[in-house]
Amino acid sequence: MNLVMILMTGILTFTGVYLVLSKNLIRIVLGTSILSHASNIFLLSMSQAGKNVPIIGNGEEYVDAVPQALILTAIVISFAITAFLLVIVYRTYRHTNHNHIDALGGHDE
Repeated sequence: MNLVMILMTGILTFTGVYLVLSKNLIRIVLGTSILSHASNIFLLSMSQAGKNVPIIGNGEEYVDAVPQALILTAIVISFAITAFLLVIVYRTYRHTNHNHIDALGGHDE
């Protein structure tokens, strides 16, 4: 299962970086969203089941709740950032009539 999580994290990270490095503004927004999903899967793979409870020593096992709380926080933050970036892209498109990063350089065509 860890191998699947590592492969998915790697594939999503590669895809996200590839999209962020493109010149289309929508692809950049999609790339940041995919990178946030890759970081969530990475955090999920860090939480391991089967640890002993540190306070009660009767051998009960638990799953660490800190990575799950981090993932919930990261989901909310990534949704807000994605919405903000989509608004910026929409406003840029309305102002310049281009959905390309080269249109933001200030050069007259």
